[in-house]
Amino acid sequence: MWNLSKETLIFLDISANFFSGELPTVIPWVKLQCLRLSFNSFHGRLPIPPPSLLEYGVTNNNFTGEISPLLCNMSSLRYLDLSKNNLSGMLPQCLGNFSDGLILLLLGSNSFHGMMPQSYNNRSDLRMIDVSHNQLQGQLPRSLANCVRLEYLVLSDNQFSDVFPIWLGTLPELKLLAMRHNRFNSVIGQSRTNVDFPKLRILDLSFNNFTRGHSQSEIPHLFPDITVNKSTYMSIDVVYRVNGAYVVNQSVAYSITLAIKGLELYYSKIQEGFAAIDISSNKFEGKIPEFIGDLKELRSLNISSNILTGSIPSSLGNLRNLESLDVSKNKLSGQIPQQLMQLTFLGNFDVSHNNLTGPIPQGTQLTSFNSTSYEGNPGLCGDPLPKQCGNQEAPQSPLSIEEDSDLGSTQTLEFDLRFGLAGIGSGFVVGVVLADVVITKRQELFLKIVGMVRLMIWKR
Repeated sequence: MWNLSKETLIFLDISANFFSGELPTVIPWVKLQCLRLSFNSFHGRLPIPPPSLLEYGVTNNNFTGEISPLLCNMSSLRYLDLSKNNLSGMLPQCLGNFSDGLILLLLGSNSFHGMMPQSYNNRSDLRMIDVSHNQLQGQLPRSLANCVRLEYLVLSDNQFSDVFPIWLGTLPELKLLAMRHNRFNSVIGQSRTNVDFPKLRILDLSFNNFTRGHSQSEIPHLFPDITVNKSTYMSIDVVYRVNGAYVVNQSVAYSITLAIKGLELYYSKIQEGFAAIDISSNKFEGKIPEFIGDLKELRSLNISSNILTGSIPSSLGNLRNLESLDVSKNKLSGQIPQQLMQLTFLGNFDVSHNNLTGPIPQGTQLTSFNSTSYEGNPGLCGDPLPKQCGNQEAPQSPLSIEEDSDLGSTQTLEFDLRFGLAGIGSGFVVGVVLADVVITKRQELFLKIVGMVRLMIWKR
């Protein structure tokens, strides 16, 4: 096959087969523009395509060794996916700016080390970057702020050591920022602009070393009005012409891994209306801000395994579309607010290992969860715990909360279980994930979240 049509072949797609073996070091087709080798069992060194290439996809193979600097000769490349191989070594510095037209840069799930490419110019067309599950270190390149079309940035499961990149807040299109399992630390600084993260919907700062809170200061509501089509999924479309005529449209869906009840759930598709916050497993101190209850688009909120104190805000009852709430392993006190009885879509609820007291609100979905959702609170009583409340009367009906007439109907999100379902507990409804919503009101979501974290962390 490698000796055929050397002068004429421009498009080759042999992905999702059972091919194996080593490939030629240099691809022989001098006019090739699209090469798809993904989901096979090829091994050996990564082949070097001709400079004419526009799309290069080799994900889910067994390629080894380092990325050759010759890869940077592909100055017209639009799509580069080297993820899920056994590649190693340092990333060539040219990867940041070798092609102004590069839209997707997917390098996750390899064994790369060293620093990210440091130079990204202001002509960059990058919209999706994923370098997760490597051993990358050091600070993030500040030139990422030049990537004004960037929508999706996944840095998870590396060894980055830096402060929170507040300078990314200037990116007008950024929707997903995942930084979990790194060594990020210290303070989320104050912005120098009037708008931070105007389109951000998913923020994952879990398993880092962010610390205690800033003094009380007003957080401005900076989200613009935005309309979202509830029937669509977040994705990036790469469109180009092969040989100047044939139009190729390659769509790549957003995906994310979120921790739910101690398990990691991999979501292969994310609806446009989905919003999630995970700041678990850090060193946040202070109280949970009341205004978090204004973030009515939230589907998942995980603030577990921190050092939070005070009571659970009653305003959380306003999050009527919330499907997962985890405030476990903090130092929260007081009673469980009756307003939480309004959260009828909850599939996961965990307030365990705090200092909560009093009766668990009865007659609602809150009593359908396993007792493990409440354990580690000696002062709690009532179903589903074996400890009864005696003469203390448990709340039977929720307090009135203002209806939100703009909320849409629920619809599940496609996901795979990264780990098994053992130990989830009866309260978790498998498949009930992140309801749909049409967002037509003034969006008051992730700037508030950034603001919330600013309130909660500060230098010791």
